[in-house]
Amino acid sequence: MRIARFSIDGNVAFGAVEGDRPDELVLDIIKGIPFTDFELSGTKVPLSKVRLLPPVLPNKVVAFGRNYAEHARELGNEVPDAPFAFFKPSTSVIGPGDEIQYPSFTEDLHHEAELAVVIGRLCREVPRERVKDVIFGYTCANDITARDVQKREKQWARAKGFDTSCPLGPWVETGLDVETASDLTIQLTVNGEQRQLGRTSEMTHSIEDLVVNISEAMTLLPGDVILTGTPAGVGPLHVGDEVAVTIEGIGTLTNKVVKRG
Repeated sequence: MRIARFSIDGNVAFGAVEGDRPDELVLDIIKGIPFTDFELSGTKVPLSKVRLLPPVLPNKVVAFGRNYAEHARELGNEVPDAPFAFFKPSTSVIGPGDEIQYPSFTEDLHHEAELAVVIGRLCREVPRERVKDVIFGYTCANDITARDVQKREKQWARAKGFDTSCPLGPWVETGLDVETASDLTIQLTVNGEQRQLGRTSEMTHSIEDLVVNISEAMTLLPGDVILTGTPAGVGPLHVGDEVAVTIEGIGTLTNKVVKRG
């Protein structure tokens, strides 16, 4: 099931996305929130009549760096022996169609296509065999990075945590199991030109590795997001660019880059 979060007539709700053709998609509005047992209302609205929002509002976004060997090497970095985590604040999250604002403090803004794992229940110290039970679903992400700032400041809080640096969407796909999500095509285009192409099977540390690693240290909450790393091919974005992340079996997340006002 594809679960979207949207606004219509000033109201925010979750809905199940139904249909196959982009021009015929509809939302069956969910009663309540999707992290518990829920019912579909039977009230349906065309997707074209709503504004899609970030599919979740995470308490925290935990991201893992250098989790694809070729990406680590393309930036001259070693592949870490253990998962390497950092955070993006909730204020960095935007949804499909929202604008990525090019910050004034960088001259080298980069795209990074990523598979995002959405947590579905409160959990801590998750054993490997239970990882599948705490995952709500998967969505597309773009870990927008001020590359020059990242290199200059060494730690990544400003380089990867600025406002609009974490596009998520277009919805959460709940029908993928961990095994399937671990071998999906992931690609990114800028103005229609392919920049990144890889498979999630190229991760150095698996989805299970990442959930186990971070849940050893902290409690994960429903709606929290884990970014799993990016394949090789990262590169610059400029004002006016349209960047799209597409993940097999999930969908396409599209955003445009604008100058921060």
